[in-house]
Amino acid sequence: MPTPAPTSPSSAADATEALDHLVQAFGGLSPDNLPALVALYAADARFKDPFNDVQGQAAIEAIFRHMFTALHEPRFVVTQRVQQGPQVFLTWDFHFRFRRFDTVTPQTVRGASHLVFNDQGRVTLHRDYWDAAEELYEKLPVVGGLMRWLKRRANT
Repeated sequence: MPTPAPTSPSSAADATEALDHLVQAFGGLSPDNLPALVALYAADARFKDPFNDVQGQAAIEAIFRHMFTALHEPRFVVTQRVQQGPQVFLTWDFHFRFRRFDTVTPQTVRGASHLVFNDQGRVTLHRDYWDAAEELYEKLPVVGGLMRWLKRRANT
């Protein structure tokens, strides 16, 4: 009887396990455990969101470190996940308070991420999708009024 081939890390079970680790890391993200999150990314991983387009673990870590210096109590809550092999789509709520403006009022940005895992279970692509105008700019003191006015004008 032939020996079964070794299971590839790209199997559905391994991809699910890699995703479980990533979701858990985002759920408990803090400045102290940021290196553990970044270790789940490939060395040449790409991260893109409405403000950034970077490649490499160091650049990705810098984005998340900046998040902790720019915002009070940032945290992610993954609300849904869809996985097909190495391709993943997550929806999430990002909770935080502004440091520079109103530090009392909690804010929430709702968004989604497209992730691609490699055969080693590391993220090679992380692309965030969220509406910066609605989810962020409209909540800022001066810019918010202008954004809401523009939105009303566009809808008439």
